[in-house]
This record gives sequence, C-alpha cells and structure tokens, in this order.
Amino acid sequence: MSNAKNTEEPQDSQESQDAPETHKTANSTENTRRSKRPSPMEVLRQARGQLAELTGMEAESVSSFEQTEEGWALEVEVLELERVPDTMSLMASYQVELDPDGQLTGYRRVRRYERGRADAHRPGGR
Repeated sequence: MSNAKNTEEPQDSQESQDAPETHKTANSTENTRRSKRPSPMEVLRQARGQLAELTGMEAESVSSFEQTEEGWALEVEVLELERVPDTMSLMASYQVELDPDGQLTGYRRVRRYERGRADAHRPGGR
C-alpha cells in the first residue's frame, strides 16, 4: 500500500509541473508569432502574388513601397493590354495595401498609360 501511495505522489507533482510548462510554451509561441513578421522582401513577393491572383495580371515592377501604421503600402506596375509594338502596350499602376502580416487588404488602379509614354511635364515642377 505504501508503494501505491508513493507512486501517486510523483504523478500528481508531475502534473502540476506540466501545467506551467504548457503555459510557458503557449506564451513563447505567441511571442514568436508576433516577432515573426515578414521581411520587406517577403511582403513584396506576397503583394505581387496576391495582386496577380486577384486581377489575373502579373506585376512587372514595384514603383513604391513603404511601411505604414496600418501595415504596408505599395504601388505596383502591371501590363494590362499587350500591343505591338511593345511601346504601345497599356500599363497600369495599382495602389496596394497590406496588413502588418503581408496579407492584401485592398487595391485600386490609380493610373493607366502607354508603356512608351513618360509622365507629362508639370510647369514649375520637377
């Protein structure tokens, strides 16, 4: 009988020791998740891929990229309509917004232009 009692005590003490370990592991996993934010390059790749999936158009370049209070903001250039010669192809700039984890939260086309055209010169501006 005394052996049975001794066997039960270590099991009980083991269970009480496991509980704090489980709690610590859950906290460290949450902290790792928070500190495991995507790098800027990962955000760029995710943005290009998500925009292509939604619009069916591949991104040719990213013309602006910045971190904001809400996450990330990018301007992405895409080929909307391929023409011959290539300089007559229609391009578009899309403003893309992502959350801090790099998930696309919104996008909109802000400009369309022919590939061979430069932005118009603004008087008094550079």
